[in-house]
Amino acid sequence: MSDPVTVRVTVNGVAHTGRCEPRKLLVDFLREDLGLTGTHVGCEHGVCGACTILFNGEAARSCIMLAVQADGAELLTIEGLMQDGRLHPLQEAFREHHGLQCGFCTPGMLLTALDLLRTNPSPTEDEIREGVSAVLCRCTGYHGIIKAVEAAAQKMR
Repeated sequence: MSDPVTVRVTVNGVAHTGRCEPRKLLVDFLREDLGLTGTHVGCEHGVCGACTILFNGEAARSCIMLAVQADGAELLTIEGLMQDGRLHPLQEAFREHHGLQCGFCTPGMLLTALDLLRTNPSPTEDEIREGVSAVLCRCTGYHGIIKAVEAAAQKMR
């Protein structure tokens, strides 16, 4: 076993310092050490997107990153999307347009969509389909998700 290392991150605007094994995955650090269980563990290979967070403002798979790689980084997880008790426009749109069913992919889907809208505030339907294709949803067929991202984009502009 390796000696624990110190990891300092800002998650959802709050500074955190923790100690963990150098081989600990970022998703496990978030869930186990910080108690932020909204980031889901899916495939553990970076394929399904359930573990997607924003890492220094860009979508990243937390299941294929080590916690030590995030030292000094600013992270946004699903828990940080709602502000002052109000749902983010994306969350509202997912609710209104039935963009979720079981909810397993939803945290990663929302953060992936947020990154898409950050880089492209007026995406076409094809661009939304391409953008969210990085997250696997086994329940919705993506129709509600696409409509939700379109509605959120319009509201956020």
